[in-house]
Amino acid sequence: MSKLPKEHRFIDFSDYGRPLARFIANLLKNSSFTPIHVTISFIMSGLLGIFYILKGYYWYASFFLILKSVLDASDGELARIKQKPSHTGRYFDSIADIILNALILISIWLTTKTNIWVLVFSFLGLQLQGTLYNYYYAILKNKLNGDKTSRIFENKAPLALKGEKQEHVNILFLLYKFLYGAFDKIIYNLDKDANEGNIIPKWLMTCISTFGLGFQLLIISAMMIFGLIEFILFFFIIYTIMIFIFIGIRKLIN
Repeated sequence: MSKLPKEHRFIDFSDYGRPLARFIANLLKNSSFTPIHVTISFIMSGLLGIFYILKGYYWYASFFLILKSVLDASDGELARIKQKPSHTGRYFDSIADIILNALILISIWLTTKTNIWVLVFSFLGLQLQGTLYNYYYAILKNKLNGDKTSRIFENKAPLALKGEKQEHVNILFLLYKFLYGAFDKIIYNLDKDANEGNIIPKWLMTCISTFGLGFQLLIISAMMIFGLIEFILFFFIIYTIMIFIFIGIRKLIN
């Protein structure tokens, strides 16, 4: 995990694809490929995963969902290697993630013919889990002088960085706020003081990393392969309870 100083890095269960992501980024560092191109490639991989879920080919679906997770890490790695961080890429990545998350769960819902409310609450749970992980992670990165492209509070559009247009940043920021704003507000209101407390322990961040999108896709893939696709939506509803447990632990130890 190159986003944090070495002494503060933790075992991130959602970041299992990082070594391969670095390998891919190093292959592309002297090419004309940009982080945006890599983001587009993970969108295509995610769409292929969704296609195979609908077709019932769960091994293929799992392969493309895991590949999506690896490529999702590769775009950021490529941006760091080329020293071209951008708010455009950060927002585009996040917008693509939430849309693909919705489509993945919808494809599972169509396959299992579960009640519509199970789909709704599963999606809400999935997103809230990921939001808590990203919230705590952004706090760490800002406190420890790591990667600051991701901000703790997305209140207004940031100033465009070198190589990107302010107009593009503004548009993507508005779309990001529309898609993520409610989730950000809920998590912030559940733990308003997280940014004021001590540095979150590495062991706790390791536990919370099970809320990361990479691990969520791994769980979905594993459950499909083992014939448990009918329980996937219910799993994310039930696992949402851990949000309150992790927040409670953080408050207790700080």
